[in-house]
Amino acid sequence: MQSEVRARFRVGNAFYRPLSQVARDLGVLSAAIYRCDTGYLRVLDAMSGCGVRSLRYWLESQADWVWANEGNPELSTVLHQNLEEAIASGCCQVTHLDANRVFFECYNHKDYYDFVDVDCFGSPAPYLNTSLWATKIGGLLYLTSTDGRTATGHAPQSSLSTYGAYARNHPAAHEQGLRLLIGSVQQQAAAKGLGVEPIFSLQVGQTYRVMLRLIATQALTAENYGFLGYCHHCGDYQTVAWRKLGRVVCPHDSHPLTLSGPMWLGVLHEQLYLRRMELLAKEWNWLKRVQLLQTMQAEADLPPYFYTLSEIGHRGRMDIPKRSHLIQALQAQGYRASPTHINAQAIKTDASLLTCIAVAR
Repeated sequence: MQSEVRARFRVGNAFYRPLSQVARDLGVLSAAIYRCDTGYLRVLDAMSGCGVRSLRYWLESQADWVWANEGNPELSTVLHQNLEEAIASGCCQVTHLDANRVFFECYNHKDYYDFVDVDCFGSPAPYLNTSLWATKIGGLLYLTSTDGRTATGHAPQSSLSTYGAYARNHPAAHEQGLRLLIGSVQQQAAAKGLGVEPIFSLQVGQTYRVMLRLIATQALTAENYGFLGYCHHCGDYQTVAWRKLGRVVCPHDSHPLTLSGPMWLGVLHEQLYLRRMELLAKEWNWLKRVQLLQTMQAEADLPPYFYTLSEIGHRGRMDIPKRSHLIQALQAQGYRASPTHINAQAIKTDASLLTCIAVAR
């Protein structure tokens, strides 16, 4: 028997990754905030596995109804065991269907959900469009990608079929993985005349998780959906709009930039929502999550890339500075700077890499 916060459950033959608890915790917090705002919460867990997420949404987020779907019928016994109390209370149903069939049934019956969790393995491409069918306007969609090789530019041809984008490798490629995922969903929503807003974007290990709010107006623009340019010569970045394609060079040394995209270039997180999640985490005494949420708030609207300390040290030919000292020094000179949750040895800032090197010295 396993335990996770208030949930006690069996894993059986299902896949269960303890390291992913951070993503489950943030999902529970965001669902609880949604229920506080609306007074009601219906959850669709499209790929339930052993059911730990479904169980926690019911126990901790106080979900009024949970549809726990798991495509593998061999997990039926353990899933029913773990959700026995929720099923008995009339608050939960278990099915074993293909996730896309579930989304279509929701759309066909106009049965839209407040919170749709799609925790897939590998590429999320088969579900980026169809998961929108099941999500209520104003509702939350929680998507996963574990295909880090594609997202970080190690398989650029695969990124074309997965995200409709060309991904290249560079030091901030893990943030790129989140932005490719958000941008792809933005484009799919825009094709329906809808939009999505990032609530938060989480990268842990090789897992990319984004929480999005579905909105009735298109949120995609030429400014927030474009390209990221990286200069291999000097190590700096710049965002590149569609209209500037074809005449892009590094402003520091005029070398051509390596472009990745298109991808989401807007904010990674909604700061107000994260602040409310932080307050709830404090109330629940989830102190590790409090610290994470504070870091995410600080990095939310900084430029769409980061600088690693090793890159600063290597290009400056000096010892690597302590991250907190470098951030304080940049802030003292009027720049915005913060840690990033994506890389414990990197900073996000609106200063250039050359400025970071000079300040580090």
